[in-house]
Amino acid sequence: MTENFSLEDLKQKYNNSKSFRISTIAIGSVALIILGYLGYRQFMWKPENEKSKASYYVALNAVTNEDQNATADTSKASAKNDPIKKLQKSVKKYDGKIGGEVSKYLLATQYMRKGKYKEALTLLESVSVEDTYVSVQVVGLQGDCQSELNKFEDAYELYKTAANMNANNFTSPMYLFKAGLVAEQLKKYDLAKSHFETIAVQYPKSFYAKEKNLEAYIARNAQ
Repeated sequence: MTENFSLEDLKQKYNNSKSFRISTIAIGSVALIILGYLGYRQFMWKPENEKSKASYYVALNAVTNEDQNATADTSKASAKNDPIKKLQKSVKKYDGKIGGEVSKYLLATQYMRKGKYKEALTLLESVSVEDTYVSVQVVGLQGDCQSELNKFEDAYELYKTAANMNANNFTSPMYLFKAGLVAEQLKKYDLAKSHFETIAVQYPKSFYAKEKNLEAYIARNAQ
């Protein structure tokens, strides 16, 4: 049978029972935390999250125009359009929000273009995005960084992971192909052959199946 407490009953129980006081305070604290979090999400985080998206569009435009900026001059105007500086500001300001996470991804690609693979890898390992395609690319780019740093075992595992994350005709054969090339570096010829064969069989319409002469890659890894 359920007890029905009046307000006075509750007050008395609160004053006389230590365990009841502790549980009430705990429940109240959790409720306040939840309400505070929901309020933050609704009135602070959501608007900031939406605002953050604009930051990487500006940076993306700078990335797109980087070559043009580089050939123009090295003046203050050119420095102002430096995509790396724009992206660094976006990452610092919006870390943890959509704009900040995408900016991390873009900044990592810029570091890679400059040969700064350790810096790029550190950024990529901290990227958190929901978009499936970008998530695959984040893992694949980590593989590229490890490969450039001559850490082929790590690169191989990352390429395999990226290839299997979301089966499709673009990223899957691309990372299977890279896994095959790294397997060759590791002298794991059976694995290399298997990856090239998988592309030919499972992704026959992909660029890598049509343009990379997979038969030659399979043949050179045949034992």
